[in-house]
Amino acid sequence: MIEAKEGERWRKKYKIGVLSDTHMPRMAKALPAELLKGLAHSDYILHAGDWSDWSVYEALKEIALVKGVTGNADSGRIKEHFGSTELFEIGGLRIGIVHGHGTRGTTESRALKAFEGQKADCIIFGHSHIPLIKHVGETLLFNPGSPTDKRRQPLYSYGVLEIEDGRLEARHVFFRDKKV
Repeated sequence: MIEAKEGERWRKKYKIGVLSDTHMPRMAKALPAELLKGLAHSDYILHAGDWSDWSVYEALKEIALVKGVTGNADSGRIKEHFGSTELFEIGGLRIGIVHGHGTRGTTESRALKAFEGQKADCIIFGHSHIPLIKHVGETLLFNPGSPTDKRRQPLYSYGVLEIEDGRLEARHVFFRDKKV
């Protein structure tokens, strides 16, 4: 659990859906029903890149406010709309998003390096398709996995962040079937 520093302001409880590596339409023609059900009633949806198609953004923005970044499989309209990193505040906590691709180091180390010298309470990243919740110092590293391309993982996944009274809790949601 991460907590906002005393004196920082927040206004309510937030539910934040987190996903990455949708790779649509190659890995799925539409977002899985299990994912859409889990994202319902989210205040924000964060996407850590490799959307692959603008339709993913269009579908997600019907649910909640969407923030995201580009990944190595993104092009066109996605690259025009989103940058490679995003750092913003929700509920008194600073959240960074990056895809995590590159040539040197691990995906985790590249995610951390993307926000070097900046305060980030939580860094969300993707690229590896491997779900991860890990603390590095005072920073929570969070990879939601993929809801459409599990690769060598046993289950599809996405993440949920909950912020209440300046406290951050992260969890994965795993599911077996990506049917629509």
